[in-house]
Amino acid sequence: MHRRNGRGPCAGVNTPAGVQLGKMHTLPTTMTAALLMGHGGTDMIEIHHDVPVPQPGPNEVLIKVSAAGVNNTDINTRTGWYSKSVTAATGEGVAASDDDASWSGAALLFPLIQGADTCGRIVAVGDGVDPARIGERVIVATMQRAPAGDQPYVTVTLGSELSGSFAQYMVAHSAETHAVNCDWTDVELASIPCAYSTAENMLERAGVGSGERVLITGASGGVGSAAIQLARRRGAEVVAVSTAAKADALRSLGAAKVVDRGDVLVDVLGAGSVDVVVDLVAGPQWGQLLDVLRLGGRYIASGAIAGPIVELDIRTLYLRDLTLMGATYQHPGVFENLVSYIELGETSPLVHRVYPLADIAQAQADFAAKNFVGKLVLTIGHTAADA
Repeated sequence: MHRRNGRGPCAGVNTPAGVQLGKMHTLPTTMTAALLMGHGGTDMIEIHHDVPVPQPGPNEVLIKVSAAGVNNTDINTRTGWYSKSVTAATGEGVAASDDDASWSGAALLFPLIQGADTCGRIVAVGDGVDPARIGERVIVATMQRAPAGDQPYVTVTLGSELSGSFAQYMVAHSAETHAVNCDWTDVELASIPCAYSTAENMLERAGVGSGERVLITGASGGVGSAAIQLARRRGAEVVAVSTAAKADALRSLGAAKVVDRGDVLVDVLGAGSVDVVVDLVAGPQWGQLLDVLRLGGRYIASGAIAGPIVELDIRTLYLRDLTLMGATYQHPGVFENLVSYIELGETSPLVHRVYPLADIAQAQADFAAKNFVGKLVLTIGHTAADA
């Protein structure tokens, strides 16, 4: 088992010089956190109440976490699904090599605090950060550019390469930590960062514009339901792929048409009838997505929950002048724009259920079952001593 060192969950707690706390705020020395002890099932997640509170370094802030969303990446990271040795769909019981089972393709260091979605308040800042930030209610970008040196297409992922939000406190780079001024609850804000920024990034990279027809797979999930709203915001017509049981909910989000995921897409939609495919599913039906793209159409992927290995007839690609794209890195402006959509009331949260952190295993099991539309969110409890 790899062990995390430095400022990870088992680091020391001495407050370094340069850290400034908010007035009337005394930090505890330890906190409650969900620690992932290694790859495997939910039995690898342990709730510990004696985890040292991290301290912000230069250009970092310390956040008192109030709520944290649950995402596919939490489960995929836990099971080791990102390893190239895995060819199956996402889900429980995936066996994989530990050596490349992460976003970065490197071995993870355990114990790890996961959590890609954060909402909380800044309670302390490190050197180089304006103390006026203390007290801000914030969300944090999941794909962090600044810790990677702002290199194009290089990111460090919250809850994977960096400790995340499944804890009472966490640190993040100040530039990746965004104040939000709105009347949403903390739980609602915690549903946003990973799913909505992924969706907005895909639409931005694919250049989705007004009047275009966009097909979205996995449309009932966090990213898919966000993509419906954000594509409609751009003036696009949305075709959602899901199940009949979820069709009404997806129409209420803005989908003009809902196609059952078992249908043959060409039969339902017609060949060449879609401008852009936003794909989160891949799997054995992947070839159908190219069949419904128009000449010169664009395909973009940021997930493969039905399986990462697909079959491509390269003639379809070049004879029809298609563009195939992947999307993880988020260019400057994507997350900032998302914050502005929230503040302007141009998008809405969709929270299905809320759980306490202690029930994280049940939340992940419910997430994997996918019998809902939208997001699941954990609330992070604090005692009076933590206030």
